[in-house]
Amino acid sequence: MQGFFDDDGNELNPDLYPKPQLCLSCKKDEDSNEEILCGLTRLDQAGESDFKCFAYENKYK
Repeated sequence: MQGFFDDDGNELNPDLYPKPQLCLSCKKDEDSNEEILCGLTRLDQAGESDFKCFAYENKYK
């Protein structure tokens, strides 16, 4: 079984949730090695008013 699941066993698709603006300016956004961690971080905070990512690295610096 692969993918993301909640505590009740329901499959979660990170592509169905809007990507936060912070992610769009992050170096790791297009890094396949970071895809799982980024997906989990976004799913964990889905619906929150403030998105926080402690792994964020600005790709424009």
